[in-house]
Amino acid sequence: MTATPVITNDITPDMTPDITPPTLAIAAACERIAPTWPLDQFIAVNPYWGWRSSSIADAAGRLGVLAGTPLTMPRSWFRDEWLTGRISAEQITSAAIESGDPALADRALSLLAADVAEDQPPLQRMALITDLRDTGVGPARGRTWTDLALHQISQHCASHFDEWQATWSPNRSTGLFGTWRVDPSVTHGFSWGRGSAWARAHLESLPPSAPSAIAVMLDDLAVDPAGHESYLTALLASVNGWAAWCAYRRWQARLASSDDDEIVELLAVRLAWEWLLVADLPDDATGGGGRSDIVEGWAASWTLVDDAASETVADQRIDWVLQMAVERTFQETIASRLPHATPSPSSPTVQAAFCIDVRSEVFRRALESASDAVQTRGFAGFFGLPIDYTPAGTTLTRPQLPGLLAPALHVTDAADARAAESRAERLHDHGRWDEFRHDPSSVFSFVESMGLVYGAKLLKDSLPHRDTVGDWEAEGLDREHQHPRPHLGLVDDDPAAAAAIGHRILSAMGLQRGTAPIVLLCGHGSTSTNNPHAAGLDCGACGGQTGEVNARVLAALLNATAVRREIAALGIDIPESTWFVAALHDTTTDAVELFDTDLVPAGHLAQVDELTATLRTAGQRARAERAAALGLASLVDDAAALERSILERSNDWSQVRPEWGLAGNAAFVVAPRSRTRHIDLQGRAFLHDYDWRLDTDLSVLTLIMTAPMVVTNWINLQYFASTVDNVRYGSGDKMLHNVVGGHIGVFEGNGGDLRIGLPMQSLHDGTTLRHRPLRLSVFIEAPAESIDAVIEAHQVVRDLVDGQWLHLLRIDPETGVVERRMRHGWHH
Repeated sequence: MTATPVITNDITPDMTPDITPPTLAIAAACERIAPTWPLDQFIAVNPYWGWRSSSIADAAGRLGVLAGTPLTMPRSWFRDEWLTGRISAEQITSAAIESGDPALADRALSLLAADVAEDQPPLQRMALITDLRDTGVGPARGRTWTDLALHQISQHCASHFDEWQATWSPNRSTGLFGTWRVDPSVTHGFSWGRGSAWARAHLESLPPSAPSAIAVMLDDLAVDPAGHESYLTALLASVNGWAAWCAYRRWQARLASSDDDEIVELLAVRLAWEWLLVADLPDDATGGGGRSDIVEGWAASWTLVDDAASETVADQRIDWVLQMAVERTFQETIASRLPHATPSPSSPTVQAAFCIDVRSEVFRRALESASDAVQTRGFAGFFGLPIDYTPAGTTLTRPQLPGLLAPALHVTDAADARAAESRAERLHDHGRWDEFRHDPSSVFSFVESMGLVYGAKLLKDSLPHRDTVGDWEAEGLDREHQHPRPHLGLVDDDPAAAAAIGHRILSAMGLQRGTAPIVLLCGHGSTSTNNPHAAGLDCGACGGQTGEVNARVLAALLNATAVRREIAALGIDIPESTWFVAALHDTTTDAVELFDTDLVPAGHLAQVDELTATLRTAGQRARAERAAALGLASLVDDAAALERSILERSNDWSQVRPEWGLAGNAAFVVAPRSRTRHIDLQGRAFLHDYDWRLDTDLSVLTLIMTAPMVVTNWINLQYFASTVDNVRYGSGDKMLHNVVGGHIGVFEGNGGDLRIGLPMQSLHDGTTLRHRPLRLSVFIEAPAESIDAVIEAHQVVRDLVDGQWLHLLRIDPETGVVERRMRHGWHH
């Protein structure tokens, strides 16, 4: 029988024991939490990132025990997939053999053939003290200690981290843990058994340092050191939304070669609730509900997590066979068509580079069908530029690159001082106006006070209009200075350095030779109204921004005469007849806007006009393809009406699905476009152009597998996690969202944890799931030894591949036949 922990109730600051903090356990628990980006820079994140060094099946076992979260869909979903032909018996058998237990195939087939699917019972996570206290008397009628602790911590974090929304804020100088210790909502508003004064004094007895306080509390709770990491991980998982926000702050600090310990402070806060709830129990162990009844055996249970996780892994083996089978069946729909390549135009008049985003796949097919003279290419949407950007007349600086990276270059607008000053004044006036509109004293009377004047504005904003994505950046500018020109000073100050960047990007894009007269650099963004998650529909490679700035900066760099001379000296000769044009694809409306056309040389104007018309035709075809998914199938034959309806959706304040974003993403193809040009990939595949013959040192393949492949894995697994467990890794119902801290995230309702990930409306159409949770299948056309060399050289890539966080398949460059990378090498 485990000894009962001794919880001292009369500790004073002078009597605090000198206990060494469990530094390694704290660090390990914190590293398990993946970051979440703020709403205005929202990007897709793999929420399992902290578990990548384990296999996905082992991580699922531990997450099931520590957080109660599944990593696969219910078995009833797999049965539906079977009934609709999206799982084949052949692939079930193959997956079972690969799992090492061929007998699982018969079990899986029996399960799928049953009249009623045999769903697993919900996973039961390890109990926290709040769970144990919930078996007794709650803190108030209709409330549980679990909900109360979460609500109080969440409200405190919302206040502590707020920078934009509240008109006043607490003193943050003592950190999250320090401000929480003096937060009156911890000890008031409900009845502590020993009284509020006791609770306050007990909190004050803790060391002010979060790591030291954690050490004291773990010691008081008598949790064995062998169970520290598991227990602390479970605590952070219970406040996962705010833990993810703290992880983001740490991520950003470390990108800047600094650090941030707010996540450790949050851990101390959550542990303190456990510590208080145990200490507040009555001493009587015989009357039921006493301290001994609650904690006896509980502390020792945290040393048994490994055994419990192993049992969960064993129970879930059949689920992973089914998951593998549905993924392999999907892979076969692509692999069977890859040997039949269709060459791209050999002498195109336009080469159009699009982001690898799955939505570009639909538009690229439409553009290629609209003109035989256009060759499309896929490349990361930030166009390889490690930049941040400060719009003219503002102090805002935002990243324009993937969250994995830190900006190395700064871009500003090439605006004169008068225009910048005028914009700053206008933005200031608009800010004062917004303060008036949203001030608590005027918020209910604002529209009544403005009357029909404001009513006309509301009506105008509700009507279809063609404002482009990113149009807020024109805020405060007069008509003469709309769309100020972003400028990279390096182009003027150091053309040789700018040329090195251009040479690297052209090489990675495969544009070392044979450049067309017009090269279109097309970023992307989205248009929606009244949508807190709008940035999540923009370019994830651009830090949740549109790709406009990146495309325009790169076009200007590659058009600069001095830079071109330096690039030629490096081995890439850009013909004088080539002009780079920047553009932006609106993925909501499928309209494409060209930028800086006033700079186009006279000899290229006719070609740009022809391109504009071709892009318009492609937009019509892409809208027609997407119409059914938007519920607009009846308008397919009326291009004008369909365009008007889609514009209405983008301006509709009540529209919860302006577009489907990256729902359905399931594949990443790294190969020449000729390999997939003939295949309708249904907007489900990321497409990155790559010719292994031009990559003699494997630098391009290394870049693709360590950057775009990781980013697409993040996107894929955020959609995956938001689907299989929206409660923990999604953001619930859009209709109930309330923005927290101006840009931090959302609550679903007025409390609970900070919600991260995707809302259900981005995954489900109200009748059925629109995103099938499949792990990413990565197809790479290259020799096996080249791919293996990159895997061997990079731990992160090795973790993702060997841990089955994604599937890696190889396209044979000669035959187009696909091989699969398995535990023991490549196999057909």
